[in-house]
Amino acid sequence: MNEHEQTAIDSLYRISSLVSDTDEPRVALQFILDEIVRVLRPNSASISLINPDTKVLELEASYGLPADWHDLELSLGQGITGWSALHARALIVDDVREEPRYISIRPNIRSEMAVPMEDHGMVVGVVNVDSDQVAAFDESSLKILTLLTNEAARVVSRLWMIQQLRTKAKQLESLVKISQELVGELDGDELMQGLTNQARQLMDCAASALFLLSPDGEHLELHSLIGKSGKVAVKERLPLGHSALGAAIYRRKQVEVHDLKFTEENDFLRTIQREGFVSMLASPIVFGEEVIGAIIAYTDIPHRFNNDEKNAFTTLAGVGAIAIQNARLYSRIFASEESLRRNEKLTTLGMLAAEIAHEIRNPLTVIKLLFDSLDLQFGADDPRYTDTEVIGEKLNQLEEIVERVLSFGRTREGMHTRQNLNALVTDTLKLVRLKMHQQKIELQFEPSEATLQVDVNKGQILQVLLNLMLNATQAMPEGGRICIESSQDADGACVTISDSGTGIPEAIRPNIFESFLTNRPGGTGLGLSISKRIMRSHRGDIELLSSSAEGSSFRFWLPLAK
Repeated sequence: MNEHEQTAIDSLYRISSLVSDTDEPRVALQFILDEIVRVLRPNSASISLINPDTKVLELEASYGLPADWHDLELSLGQGITGWSALHARALIVDDVREEPRYISIRPNIRSEMAVPMEDHGMVVGVVNVDSDQVAAFDESSLKILTLLTNEAARVVSRLWMIQQLRTKAKQLESLVKISQELVGELDGDELMQGLTNQARQLMDCAASALFLLSPDGEHLELHSLIGKSGKVAVKERLPLGHSALGAAIYRRKQVEVHDLKFTEENDFLRTIQREGFVSMLASPIVFGEEVIGAIIAYTDIPHRFNNDEKNAFTTLAGVGAIAIQNARLYSRIFASEESLRRNEKLTTLGMLAAEIAHEIRNPLTVIKLLFDSLDLQFGADDPRYTDTEVIGEKLNQLEEIVERVLSFGRTREGMHTRQNLNALVTDTLKLVRLKMHQQKIELQFEPSEATLQVDVNKGQILQVLLNLMLNATQAMPEGGRICIESSQDADGACVTISDSGTGIPEAIRPNIFESFLTNRPGGTGLGLSISKRIMRSHRGDIELLSSSAEGSSFRFWLPLAK
């Protein structure tokens, strides 16, 4: 073995050891080129890689070339390097002055040798060496360069794979972080603005946009467009049939467009041209069977999105769909809670009206009986005749009013159906689960083994359960736990609701079931009062079992259905 061959073997070993020495492909390429130069001793050398988007050879590492040649780009087939890449064949040129394919880089170059770099049968780049001497390279030199290039391709391929895995891990970490941030956002507009911004950061692209499907299902309306410099103020409404985005909505699949100027045929094209967008990837935002809209990543250079990018973007769209639906449901819960508070007031007024009517009816009946027993008889020409007629008429009118109020109250109370109390608790938990999750409150329900059948007004019992749970959340602003237990005892069907909140002030505990008594800013003081009235109207009751700094516990019971 001669010295030249030994040097080649040493270089081969050092190249193969690169995986353990560096994880940066660009650093590895320069090291590989330095080893090739050390073995073959050319006057200049380079490693060029094929850009997967533009399909041109771009200089990645060089030796002995002018600094301004680092921007050199060669099409496949152009020059000796491009020819080697296009045909996947090594080439030796003894005298470049006699080679028509040669493109001059340095005026002193006389001979050149190029070997393609292949990864799993695909050409990914070319290694090129030059000499100032004619016929500086022979078949032996070509074999050595081919051997070193093949090992270099294997090492770089592994480094690329490691880099891809790290990119995937980083994407996964970003998606987890994004998911946490998005799911915690409850404001719809802020959520979608954040989703658009997160999409741009995740894809590291020029801009991202979010379009929402219009209520009529025929248009896409731009909600937000965010570029590298921030939000772009523009309003757009695209017909589905005149946009590439329409395909993403109709097919519910990702759509990739390599060159937008040949695809878009709508007014948004002016924005695309002004912002310099070239390629795009659009993912539909779908929750269940509902299409919410589409999230789009735009690039300002021609770009073909790889599978990893597509998968990450699909995942982001899925997370966005869940977050948007979550915010919508949360908004509905708040609206329902506000409606419940309004209904509390109306219910209280109705109950008060019924109580007043009931209290008025007894003395009114006495007055009417006494008036009738007086048997006042006056002549038609006596003024008192008209007075007695008016008094009798008005007494009858008052009696009718009282009876209508009481009949209305009896109608509401009479709307009873047979219900499973455990199922009512479960239904209530479904209504509040999102609110509890957002407030970091753990729900625990231990249903009775026995089936607790009760004859109740379902809506009123749900109102009692909601009142107690919502009151519990107010006592746990930093989160906590609500435990619900149903059971059967001598009183009938029982439900106990306990929380880990701050408790009820001792001074107001004896009066908590009184109307308009509240210890919470913004509270109505009606929730427990209404709950008490509802339970008593069902021949049951409600009580405060305990309250302290560790929490409160309420219990209500209803008679079992016969």
